Amino acid sequence: MNIGAHVSIAGSIANAPVNAERAACECFQMFSRPPQGGPAPVLDDKIVAQFTANMKKHRQAAAYIHTPYYINLASSSPKIRYGSIKVIRDELDRASLLGARAVMTHLGSSKDLGKAQALKKVIEGVGKILDGYTGSAQFLIENSAGAGGTIIGDTFDEIGAIIKAYPRIHIGVCFDTCHAFVSGYDVREKAAVAKTLKAFDKAIGLEKLQLVHANDAKAELGSRSDRHEHIGNGMIGIDGFRALIGAARIHDVDWILETPKDDSDADDMRTLKGIRQSL
Repeated sequence: MNIGAHVSIAGSIANAPVNAERAACECFQMFSRPPQGGPAPVLDDKIVAQFTANMKKHRQAAAYIHTPYYINLASSSPKIRYGSIKVIRDELDRASLLGARAVMTHLGSSKDLGKAQALKKVIEGVGKILDGYTGSAQFLIENSAGAGGTIIGDTFDEIGAIIKAYPRIHIGVCFDTCHAFVSGYDVREKAAVAKTLKAFDKAIGLEKLQLVHANDAKAELGSRSDRHEHIGNGMIGIDGFRALIGAARIHDVDWILETPKDDSDADDMRTLKGIRQSL
């Protein structure tokens, strides 16, 4: 279990491992392109070599890439849907070039189509993304908070349906603790974590869990409000994170902090490492 955070690529993608070490990361997550839109920085041989060298120099065990915010595989607009497919496939290729371990994405909103039709579009989109893909970076689906009741991927059953549509492809899951909690999956103590992981295993399979986004929640259980809080200061609490880190399957994967960027960043890192050390 390595613990890291989302870090900046300001100046160059090759700077990400440097920024990660400064933040006391053991692994890290980054955007490889502007998250709000715009052209992706070129990954020429020099940049790739610098990134690879910096991974080793700054002692980073793994790098992960998060897709941009505008991804929507469930859109009724072919332009948006096919644009999202193209960007995700491009991110997988870029991640493979850099030696990043995986690319995680949200799936999008069903507001234009309704849940059933939108889920069908997402399943079709995932197939197009991975058709002929031979890169080394794994494709991960991140569970969503379900804001507005139209977001695809807020339930384990929806994610399971997508993954099971492609049994020969090694699709994984990035488990966001805040998103799970506000979607109705309790993780506040040991028994609740065990129940939630049992539900995950039944719908998806615990072997698909490949990464954790570590975020406490400002909102209540089942609220569908995607508002991240510092570890131990939210509704999940320290006992919840102790139970999560202590769970064997979750303990075995990397953890990435996505808590608010302020003076408490270092405290979140120390808190998670302290819990890990105590178990």
